[in-house]
Amino acid sequence: MRQNRRWFDPLLLAPLIFICHFLEESPAFVVWFNSHVARGITPDLFWRVNLSALVITLIVVGIDWASRSAAARILTIGWFGFLMGANALFHITGAVVDRSYVPGLVSAALLYVPYYSWLLVRSAKGVNFVILVVAGLAGATPMLVHGYLILFRGSRLF
Repeated sequence: MRQNRRWFDPLLLAPLIFICHFLEESPAFVVWFNSHVARGITPDLFWRVNLSALVITLIVVGIDWASRSAAARILTIGWFGFLMGANALFHITGAVVDRSYVPGLVSAALLYVPYYSWLLVRSAKGVNFVILVVAGLAGATPMLVHGYLILFRGSRLF
């Protein structure tokens, strides 16, 4: 069922929020990451991963914004469970483990957490909440595993 679009939809903020997070991370994240993982990453890999994530974000937002279907909302919750939900948990946990600032922590805590929470509430209008939680957890799983490996095992998923 299509909803009338307002002149502005907060869903469209997602790419900008992701860019804010990337800009906070970019100056020091590679150094931070490589201090935790023996098989580190290069700045080039960091940029490629984040640009790919931005493209996927734009596609997911476009699909959700255009269709407003239950399937699109489930897809959106799954993707943002990975991109924002699990990533925020990774940064917050990293700061606790390190007892210091982790590049990306501020935007993860102040932008990702409230935005993803809003997205869940918004998506629950018309989609079974249990299905949304399952989609969010399924999407978050690779990032949760990756974060665990980085913070507690000194390795990485990819």
